[in-house]
Amino acid sequence: MGNLSNRDTDRHIDRMAVPEVVINRLPQYVRVLKSLISDEIQVVNSQLLGKKLQITPTQIRKDLSYFGRFGKQGRGYSVNNLLEELKQILGLNYEWNVVLVGVGRLGRAILSYPGFNPDGFHLIAAIDNNPDLIGQEFNGLLVSSIDDLSSLVMKHNISIAIVSVPTTQTQQVIDRVIECGIESILNYAPTTPQVPTHVKITNIDPVISLQSMTYHLVN
Repeated sequence: MGNLSNRDTDRHIDRMAVPEVVINRLPQYVRVLKSLISDEIQVVNSQLLGKKLQITPTQIRKDLSYFGRFGKQGRGYSVNNLLEELKQILGLNYEWNVVLVGVGRLGRAILSYPGFNPDGFHLIAAIDNNPDLIGQEFNGLLVSSIDDLSSLVMKHNISIAIVSVPTTQTQQVIDRVIECGIESILNYAPTTPQVPTHVKITNIDPVISLQSMTYHLVN
């Protein structure tokens, strides 16, 4: 395991040129391609992909063009080949160790989610600063103190942190996570922490998503 930026795929990709919105769509491509394999579909064209993803065939072709040439004109894409190429681009052919910081109600729900392992993400450490939680076991993981974070990151080669702490603690906790060398963070607190430019943070806030939906309801 390690940093994906140190792993080159067989394709030359100018990562700085790929828009974030395109990167965010790639996992959706992977999901659709997996479902096509389950349906025993071997070849797919941009029209069918676009229909399943609810975007135009032109956008499909533009998205994929950032990563090279896939398939052949008029013949579509091999589902298996395209899936493997996109998994390589996304780093999904590797195993990634993950630490959960914050074992409250949301944190325990995350620990019980079974979908991480099949996609190569392994929750292998849980951290909290609550003395009543430290030393307890949840879903096979022993809760460790925040003071043990650095040693756990080094011991288990942890690349990703999921942070589910109260808003008032979020910035402080994320600063500490970054100090331990983690550069990929999934943040569940309803706030926007400040991080250095080399750190990738994704903020998950269902209220903001709901507010975006109400725009469409009133317009």
